[in-house]
Amino acid sequence: MFGQLGYYICIPFAWLTRLFYSVTGSYGLAIILFTLVVKLILLPFQLKSKKSMLRMNRMQGKIKDIQTRFANNKQRQQQEMADLYAREGVNPMSGCLWSFIPFPILIALYSIIRMPLRYFMTMSNETIEQVRNLATSLGYVVAEGRTQAYEQIYLAKFVHENWSSFAGQFKGLIDLDYNFIGLDLATRASDMTSKFPGGGWAVWGIMLLPFIAAGAQLLMSVISMRATANANSGGTGKAMMYMMPLLTIMWGFMFPAALCIYWIANAGFSAIQELILNKKMNAILDKEETEKEREKREKRYAKYEEQKARMQQAQDNAQQRSGAQSQGSKKKLQQRKEATRSSGSSTNENGRVGQRPYARGRSYSEDHYKE
Repeated sequence: MFGQLGYYICIPFAWLTRLFYSVTGSYGLAIILFTLVVKLILLPFQLKSKKSMLRMNRMQGKIKDIQTRFANNKQRQQQEMADLYAREGVNPMSGCLWSFIPFPILIALYSIIRMPLRYFMTMSNETIEQVRNLATSLGYVVAEGRTQAYEQIYLAKFVHENWSSFAGQFKGLIDLDYNFIGLDLATRASDMTSKFPGGGWAVWGIMLLPFIAAGAQLLMSVISMRATANANSGGTGKAMMYMMPLLTIMWGFMFPAALCIYWIANAGFSAIQELILNKKMNAILDKEETEKEREKREKRYAKYEEQKARMQQAQDNAQQRSGAQSQGSKKKLQQRKEATRSSGSSTNENGRVGQRPYARGRSYSEDHYKE
């Protein structure tokens, strides 16, 4: 089920990449254009998140003041923070969702690169097997030591090298050329370490791509951190700023070089987006500080206060009902005790002080001990 779901998730991304490849004839340009279009599609959704983050940055003075004044009362501190967010119209969690969006896109693109016949060309497993059989009859053999996970890449490259034998034979089959600026984007940098430092640009370029991708990632993180310096000045933010480039280098050596092209393009477009949005959004926030915008926030805060008062009133009513029920139960218990004492615990005339019988059930006689 999950495999089928992943297939349908990859289809629109594969269609977009295939469209750009058919227009440009370049696998590298197709990935760059794919990255640009995805950024533009996500831009309207990221605008609100960016605006919220910048507004959070401007609120840091007020946040620190609340944290200082109520350092010993965490409950009051949380309540004051919630009031501040409501008054300023800020959702502190609005930027979390969009920070995870690049990961499913990366996973989908990796699947498209790793299995070009299945996703990029949208061929069925039966057709892929037929292509493999024809390639085997022409001398195709997966070289020893090559990982089975990238078998479709090797098959696609063999088809490209022997395209005359495959042209028109299978529906959907594309002459896929992984070459981009003299680099084989289907190659992994880890496969080139044995040829380094020789091999020329074909080896050096593949080896450099992970470091270029990491540098672009670090540059983008620095620009983003400067825009929200106060909001992300903690140790966690700085650790992530350096952790992601290191992971990019590691992944860049493990995965096909085409992913490095995506990381470089994505980081470059993100850096440009950050520079533009920071300038535009700060101007918008300055404009919203006018009296009209301030009144809107005050009305929004008044509505929030009214809702909070209703919730508090409902809670108080519930407590009063609970107290009344408890008081009624106590009263009923007291009444039962009094009824019990009045019905079964009274004494008769012989049991009063001065006239107590010497034993229960024994008739009392004044002449009992007289001779």
